[in-house]
Parts: sequence; structure tokens; C-alpha cells
Amino acid sequence: MEDFFTYLTPGKENIEWGLYLTVAGKSLIPPGTKYPPKNHPRGYFFTWENGRVLDEYQIHYITEGGGVYENLRGKYLAGAGSLIITKPGMWHRFRPEQKTGWMENYIGFNGFIAKEIFHHPFFSSDKPVKYIGYREEIIDTYHKIFEYVREEKPGFQQVASGMIMKLLGYVYAVEKQRDFSNKRVERIIQDVRFKIRENIENEIDLKEYVEANNISYSYFRKMFKKYTGVSPGQYQLSLKIMRAREMLLSTDKIIKEISYQLGFKSVYYFSRLFKSKMGVTPSEIRKNSRDIKKGK
Repeated sequence: MEDFFTYLTPGKENIEWGLYLTVAGKSLIPPGTKYPPKNHPRGYFFTWENGRVLDEYQIHYITEGGGVYENLRGKYLAGAGSLIITKPGMWHRFRPEQKTGWMENYIGFNGFIAKEIFHHPFFSSDKPVKYIGYREEIIDTYHKIFEYVREEKPGFQQVASGMIMKLLGYVYAVEKQRDFSNKRVERIIQDVRFKIRENIENEIDLKEYVEANNISYSYFRKMFKKYTGVSPGQYQLSLKIMRAREMLLSTDKIIKEISYQLGFKSVYYFSRLFKSKMGVTPSEIRKNSRDIKKGK
């Protein structure tokens, strides 16, 4: 794909959507070239001496060459495989090395959904440059965004917003998977998840199982939560609640029987926990289901 860039003017409908593109482009900057090119609009162009401040989010993906990125917190190397994240109101400047140049793929975007996403601890980090390597799924997502922008068919902003979410999801996933790459604990986590699912109605001594695999339970619990987002106990509990929901909707078993079958020692505790997770009590979800079937 040849070099191009497009600056967009989102309308009210796009802004109300919550996530919209403002710019998208790709540039090969050869060694020894003055940077940035002067053909960018005034709000985006900057000099190395003065830097710039944007009122949008931008993500640059460097796929060839390398350079440097600076903000008020420091100076960061950005080699091939680096992702540069710039946030609104952040003074910054960046450029490729004169000897190497670089290939940059970039998008700019904004909206209340973007603000919510960047409140997440992963994106709220002060480190603006993340090394993720060359990822085909990420560069492919950039190219799909470029295609939508070039065609500018009705609704392209909404489709492109989904691509932005996909891109951010890939970046997050790459970082999470890095902690588990080629580590034995990942296999044990997968084994435990399978074991929990296969024995959802039985009690499992996870601590004994994990320590039999020569890993401390405290380390396993920490890594399990990092891998899944919840502790082993909460993971097991959530699956029990989902199983209870299935039984309430597909069987005529009384709530007390379902409660005890899934290992809850108290119907009251089961009902309270079910409501906290599902928003309704077991009896309410069963009644609502029967009313729908009767056409009420």
C-alpha cells in the first residue's frame, strides 16, 4: 500500500457514536528526510524545537527503521515493532533516525468511549512507547481502517470505530500474553480451568492439585487472576452461577435442589449470590422465563 494520509471532519452523528476517526495514514520516511513532512495541516504539523500538543488520541505503529519519541517525562526509543501512544493534552515530539528513517502507520481518534478505554490501567500507564514486535493482525487492522477511510462510504466511521476497538484489543492481548509466553504456569492454568468446568458440581481442592505440579498456590493464584481477570475461586463461582441459570431455565428442579447440587450449603446464600451476579433472584428468572413462554 502506497503512502497516504487523510484528515477527517466527523459530524454530529459520528461524535455521538462515541468513538470516531480524525486522521489515518501511512508514510515511508527515507533516511535523511526532513521530518515531519510539511504537507500536514497546521494543527498536526510541528517542529522538533517546539513539539506539539493534540486534542485527540494517536497511535503510531513503526514497522521499519526506528527513531525517538519524547514527552515531558522522558525520551524513549521507538524501533521497528514499537507502538507509540499519544494522549490529548500531552506535549510531545518524535522523529525517525536520520540514518534509518522509518515506516509509520497511524490513526487519530477521539470520543467518550476512547476516554473510558484510556482510563484502564494498561493505557493509563505513563510509558508512551510499547514494543509489541511485528504483528500481522495489527498491521492488517491498520490497513482495513485505511481502506474504509479511502472509500468513505456511508457509515464508514462506525465500522472504523470497531476496527479501532479491535486494534486496542490486540495491543492489550499481546501485552497480557507476554507474561505467559513459554511458561509452564499457563498450561497449569488451562488444566485447572478445564478441571473446574468438568467438575462444576463437585468440590475441587485446587491448592492440592496446583502444588502437586510443583507450583506454589499463591503464585498460581496471582498468575491465574492476571490470565483470566478473576481469582480461581471467583472463576469457579461464576461458572456455578451460569450452570444454575441453565438448570433454572431448562429443568423443573426446585431452587433448593439446584443449590445443593452445585455445592452451596445455604439456599439463602445461593439466592443472594445469584442476584448479585445476575441482577434477579433465582425465582424471578424462572418466573420471567415462564411468562415469556406463555406470551405474557
